[in-house]
Amino acid sequence: MARINYFEPICARIEELGAGEVFIISDFSDITDTTAVRKVLSRLEEDGKIRRIMRGMYDRPEYNDFLGEYVEPVPDKVARNFGWTISPCGDTALNMLGLSTQVPAVWLYVSDGTYKSTLLITRPYSSNAPQTKKSQKISYKTALVIQALKALGKEKITDEMVKKIKSATSKEEKSTMFSEAKYATAWIYDIIKEICGDKA
Repeated sequence: MARINYFEPICARIEELGAGEVFIISDFSDITDTTAVRKVLSRLEEDGKIRRIMRGMYDRPEYNDFLGEYVEPVPDKVARNFGWTISPCGDTALNMLGLSTQVPAVWLYVSDGTYKSTLLITRPYSSNAPQTKKSQKISYKTALVIQALKALGKEKITDEMVKKIKSATSKEEKSTMFSEAKYATAWIYDIIKEICGDKA
């Protein structure tokens, strides 16, 4: 019954989404009830039209011609559907800033949501314990740099690394970072001041 009454409207809405977009069951609550939506999405998953990321969450798989395969969901999009704010940390942050060429086996993020650890298709994704209220208020780039510096440790940060972060950060980002990072650990703030050129 669900397929007859609601299959086409749900399919049409999914088709409007771009490749790689993430959606949840409640996105179709105006069309029909949860049980009917689940049945339709289950059928679409079986047909290979959509991909189940985790319980109640799906995406329209994005195919990468260069890799010759479907790519994994973007963690940021998954986090938004939970209402989380996330920031890369550890080796993930180092990789994103170009401070490490090693591709992490597990992509780690700090989150202001409840603690979860979830496997997203073939890429292990882990969301760490919640951030403090202070860290929730900072921008994505500031959080990324702070987490990268934490991962490296004070004694392992070189002038070349500082230069690389500086070149990867815009003037506007430097200005924001200088102000936001004052709540970070003293040694991290000292390095960020160097990255930003000691300018507020």
